[in-house]
Amino acid sequence: MEHHHHPQNKINGKRLLFSILLNIVITVAQIIGGLISGSLALISDALHNFSDVISLIISYLANYLNNKKKQTLSQTFGYKRAEIIAAFVNAASLIGIAIFLAFQAFKNLLNVHEVKSDIVIGLALVGILANGLSVLLIKNDAEHNLNMKSAYVHLLTDMLTSVAVFIGGLLMKYYQIFWIDSALTLLIVIYLIQMSWRILMQSLKILMLFAPSHIVIKEVEIALLKIEEISNIHHVHIWQLNEYDCHLEAHIEFKKDVKLSEFDGVCEMIEKILKEQFKINHCNLQPEFKRNDIKDFIIQD
Repeated sequence: MEHHHHPQNKINGKRLLFSILLNIVITVAQIIGGLISGSLALISDALHNFSDVISLIISYLANYLNNKKKQTLSQTFGYKRAEIIAAFVNAASLIGIAIFLAFQAFKNLLNVHEVKSDIVIGLALVGILANGLSVLLIKNDAEHNLNMKSAYVHLLTDMLTSVAVFIGGLLMKYYQIFWIDSALTLLIVIYLIQMSWRILMQSLKILMLFAPSHIVIKEVEIALLKIEEISNIHHVHIWQLNEYDCHLEAHIEFKKDVKLSEFDGVCEMIEKILKEQFKINHCNLQPEFKRNDIKDFIIQD
């Protein structure tokens, strides 16, 4: 079995913690402001900010577990999937909140009411500035980490939400277009679901042990069968442990009864092909010779 201990980029925990505190302040301020002003869009922004707080806390804890908790005899993979679970929860929660907001917006469209626009404008500006700062703080981490990308999307969409709420506040203040509050909420909902769905599906595929999208299974078989000593490859499983680690296990049937030293040489060739062509960095290979078993590449367990 091959193990490549490749470096993984560390996440800046202090920046993440500062973003959590910042978003707690925004959430409390916008909920109070939304209740006073009667603005659903502002409350929607506050609830989205609250989801940011939850997602960032999950991200922080997942990052801590992934970096601090090592593999043990009872936890042989450690907490390497903690961040994938966090990304899944973050995306799913955002979709759930979006559906709730859509329901409330439809209700308000049927019963338009006046909104205190000055409070909406002021708190929307606060949201733009605070979320903009949070986005800048975790932008670098989001480029190489699915969990942080999920949190980044939360913050980015919330900043854009605040921009929409700010524009809506101006329209309400100067033109008394109060239905814009609910209309903006519906637009925000559509955007949130669109942005979250991809992360939800990507993390779900990893949790379900699906093969990575960049790997074509048939191409793996073709590449490995080019090795002269191999007659068949079967009982193959390919999956991702997390964003960084891709695993393969397979039964390798040899054309002749090879020595253990020869098997090691073939293993090195297989490992090189898997790593260079398919970015598979862990493999577990079972050698066989004239064994009476099913030789299908994928076998129904």
